[in-house]
Amino acid sequence: MISYLRRVFVESWLGRVTAIVIFLAFVGWGIGDVMGYMGEETDVVAKVGQQQVSADDLATALQSELPTIARQMGVTDPSQIPLAMQRQVAYQILHRLIGQAELLNTAQKLKVVVPDSAVRDEVFSLPYFKGANGQFDRASFNQKLRDRGLTEQRFLDMVRNDLTTRTILQPLAQAGSVSDTMLQRFLTYGAKTRVVDFVSIPFDAQPTPKAPDDAVLQRYYNNHPWMFRTPELRHAKIVVLSPQTVADSITLGEADIKRIYDEQKSRYDVPETRDIQLITLQDQAQATAIANAWKVGGNWQAIQNSAKDAAAVEMPNARPSTIPSATLRQAIFQVPEGQVSGPLKTESGWAVFRVTKITAPHTTPYEDAKKDILSQYRAAVAPSVAGERKRKLQDALAGKGLDAIPADLGAVAAAGTLDAQGMTADKEPAPLPASGKLREAIIHQIFTQKPGARATLVDGPDNSSFAVEVDTATPAAPRTFEQAHADVLAAWQAEARKHAANEQATNLYLATKNKQALGTTNAPGAQMTRDAAFSYAKPNKNIPDALMDYLPRMQPGQAVMAEDDGHFLVAVVTKLFVPNPPAPADGVQRLKDSLAQADSDDLVASYVEALSKRTPPHINERAVMATLSAAGFGGEATP
Repeated sequence: MISYLRRVFVESWLGRVTAIVIFLAFVGWGIGDVMGYMGEETDVVAKVGQQQVSADDLATALQSELPTIARQMGVTDPSQIPLAMQRQVAYQILHRLIGQAELLNTAQKLKVVVPDSAVRDEVFSLPYFKGANGQFDRASFNQKLRDRGLTEQRFLDMVRNDLTTRTILQPLAQAGSVSDTMLQRFLTYGAKTRVVDFVSIPFDAQPTPKAPDDAVLQRYYNNHPWMFRTPELRHAKIVVLSPQTVADSITLGEADIKRIYDEQKSRYDVPETRDIQLITLQDQAQATAIANAWKVGGNWQAIQNSAKDAAAVEMPNARPSTIPSATLRQAIFQVPEGQVSGPLKTESGWAVFRVTKITAPHTTPYEDAKKDILSQYRAAVAPSVAGERKRKLQDALAGKGLDAIPADLGAVAAAGTLDAQGMTADKEPAPLPASGKLREAIIHQIFTQKPGARATLVDGPDNSSFAVEVDTATPAAPRTFEQAHADVLAAWQAEARKHAANEQATNLYLATKNKQALGTTNAPGAQMTRDAAFSYAKPNKNIPDALMDYLPRMQPGQAVMAEDDGHFLVAVVTKLFVPNPPAPADGVQRLKDSLAQADSDDLVASYVEALSKRTPPHINERAVMATLSAAGFGGEATP
């Protein structure tokens, strides 16, 4: 419940410590120490010393946290999470509750007491319960607790427990630090830069040899029989239910569309907007110097670099309402496009600005906006609609199979013959009503399901569902040399072109290895790249992945030859150095803060793990299973 409390009521660093770190520390426990001493109790799922985790605590945490976890997994309802995964998530939530119990048990031993005044101050400080005047609002407090099924006493206990665990953990977390030596090692490791020359020699660019006599092709055919077979073909009937297939069946009444149009009036009734480059300074003399330099040079990037201790910002499509200063707003929306203006005295300092683009006001009439509103509405609700209609599709399949799918579900049916790559007998992509990962999942199901097996609903990616019925399967079969003659010739020529590219690359690699430098090559289609630099901190996307398997471990003068999809690659490292400074000051500070935070997390996790060894938790497996079963989250009731 602590992670739920911190997510809903206050996002803070300490909240992350108490929720996330404790969770990570206890994920590896398995199911804990399942003891029989608890007898037949089912209202307590775990004990840690004098602390208890009640079945109500676990059930409440499940009900509140699983919907969020479901959304993170890309499904709209926790029931769509596989049962095995539901149980795993439930135990992880239980282990986090046990982690809190470990800390509360330790606090009790250390006689840590949180006074009522601290609880009151914490509740009053939570923005979730503040009214329009910015002060704690009792009516809002009561309503928010009712919305979440919490009594006031239970919520106050939760706050007290949270403050108690923070009291224990905060000194440990604040002790996290990173030494200058370690920081420097990380900086050097990440900034170490290699400069590379490499060449790419494509197979297809090499000359195509003349067709050899049939004896050569016959030998190639005999040596590569797997290449010249007709693939297995299967004829299948398919039905797909996905957000994309149901979208067109979702309707929205005229009154609702009009209401959305009125609510989003600012989107369809756009005043004049301006693209702005703005620099704000505190010193008038510096603002004047910036304005004069900008008027002469006109280069925004150079002005930004020279404007030290200034706030520089670009504001595309700025409306008058987005400019907080009335003085600045009036000036910006009066000057012509392209003119550098200022310095202008504003409430927050001196401003220098330029309007780079002016967009005239425009209005989208209701009739023109209707289609856009309906399309956006469909896209927003289609995932949940697909989830709701899944059960109806499942019932239809259980009744009469694929031949009786209701037309109002928004499911799409198809039938045809294809191979395991999704191609028809004519080598064209099979027209399946799906794309991407869903298409791959359907093809996989077609070629793993037994012919004649009854169609069953399968969960696909992104809230999709589908069912497959395989009618016939034509096994793969070898083609005769005469049938495959054209393909044999094409394959032999492709092999010859690859061999030619291999020879060119090998010769270049040997020369590069001897000279420790990459020379030129006359290989057809060769593409040379010089001085390509990379480091762990700054990867270079222009360097092929096949080379990156080797280059980070190589020293200057070392060469490598590699192969990727359709190319041979030859590379040599020409330089290895560490920039000085290795990183910008803000980057160094971010790394230092990140390492210190990691050290804090480790200290807290180690402490909680040590507590678990000193006071092992005892889990009542029977109570856990009963709670999971009652909550409908993959548990099995025990007789």
